[in-house]
Amino acid sequence: MPEVEGIEHRFIDLDDFRVHVAEAGEGDPVLLLHGWPQHWYMWRQVIERLSPRFRLIAPDLRGFGWSEAPGQGYDPETFAEDQLTLLDALDIDRVRLIGHDWGGYVAFLLGLGAPERLERMIVLNCPHPWPRVRPRLLLQTWRSWYAVANSLPVLGRRVTQSSSMPKFMLRTGNVANPFPDGLDVYLDRFRDPDRAEVTVQLYRYYLRAFVQGLRGGAYRDAHLTVPTLLLFGADDLFVPSDLLEGGEEHADDMHIELVPGSGHFIANERPDLVARRALAFLS
Repeated sequence: MPEVEGIEHRFIDLDDFRVHVAEAGEGDPVLLLHGWPQHWYMWRQVIERLSPRFRLIAPDLRGFGWSEAPGQGYDPETFAEDQLTLLDALDIDRVRLIGHDWGGYVAFLLGLGAPERLERMIVLNCPHPWPRVRPRLLLQTWRSWYAVANSLPVLGRRVTQSSSMPKFMLRTGNVANPFPDGLDVYLDRFRDPDRAEVTVQLYRYYLRAFVQGLRGGAYRDAHLTVPTLLLFGADDLFVPSDLLEGGEEHADDMHIELVPGSGHFIANERPDLVARRALAFLS
């Protein structure tokens, strides 16, 4: 476990697995949800900037980081249920939320399914659940090639466990180099075959959701009431910004901001900007 000054760690038993949680700061609680192929450590620079104002709670999703890998439940709906169980265990009724990548999609599901538990939320480089299927968007489906590779029965586990795919994503998904200390802190966790299997199951879900999206999406009739800021690095190589079109039509209060000069891992590329937006929006 990498040590970061000011951050404390603990493990909490939930319904069917043990979750690792990194915590720092005092004040109103803010839940930080990471994406693939990262874990709590991705938030350390944001935590440093926000801890004087907020209580930051950064769990590892099931099967990621130092949370247990129970062998099932590697999908955003279960991840969302895990967060509600965690909030209950922490005796927190309502929380602010920042989610990146898959953590951002979990944020959307929480906002739709349990809006009474959220004050407001920020989503980083994750499309909303209401894609507009247009010819221009279909021409960009090549960007999802990595999802197909990750989901294959043998290859998916191999390219994850060998670190080749996570390393490629972390190295090429940015404009600058936001990982000066190297990538092993993320890659080493996938050498465990049980954790490599998390990737396979998660991206099989992705492909099912992609097909549903072509048919209108599973949440096409759902409406978001939680105030939301969708902050998106405009130079994301893997998620096209065209996917953001029309999101405001499905929400009471959603603002979308494109950030030029930033790629997919915006919390690591632009921690100052993310922290400034969080201080302004979440306060």
